[in-house]
Amino acid sequence: MTRIVADISVSLDGFVTGPDPGPVGGLGTGGDALHTWAFSDDPEDRRVLSEATARSGAVVLGRHLFDLVDGPNGWNDTVGYGAREVGKPAFVVVTSSPPESVRLTDLDWTFVTTGLPDAVTAARGRAEAASADSGKDLDVVLMGGGATVGSALDAGLADVLTLHLAPVVLGSGTPLFTGAVPRTLVQRRVTPTSTATHLTYDVLR
Repeated sequence: MTRIVADISVSLDGFVTGPDPGPVGGLGTGGDALHTWAFSDDPEDRRVLSEATARSGAVVLGRHLFDLVDGPNGWNDTVGYGAREVGKPAFVVVTSSPPESVRLTDLDWTFVTTGLPDAVTAARGRAEAASADSGKDLDVVLMGGGATVGSALDAGLADVLTLHLAPVVLGSGTPLFTGAVPRTLVQRRVTPTSTATHLTYDVLR
């Protein structure tokens, strides 16, 4: 069964970027510490990342995040989706206006201009098709940024919430939860490592 998985790294004080994120430093001041786990050699970090990448049938991201990963300092042949795993699922971008060109032309991009629910629907279709082709269940991953993941949770679009809790206090930045709609979560997995605590919850609707 294809699940909709909201997956994001977050600080202890609830921020998904540090202060002053921008086109060059997309994670803001100190924000790189949020993703230390993704480049760690800790065996449990590697397992968490590998399993998540392998289960990704399609990925949803917002336009701001797309501009970062497709920008000159973004993904390359060594570092991409899944960090060093460099997975290549279908990517669905929520945007009010598609870009005129794409740098990462070897990836499968779809741009949806009619809102997040339609983007999730499009991604589900791609993930289900990939599941049929591969013979195994693949998920839709809501990669971010924070506004995309937060909006999906508020709208009841996510089945699963996975947080990679980094041992850092950023003080300010982009918060994950701002006036969020109350949701009941059921804790399914806690994996502590040397660089993060990986938390997985089912989202009840």
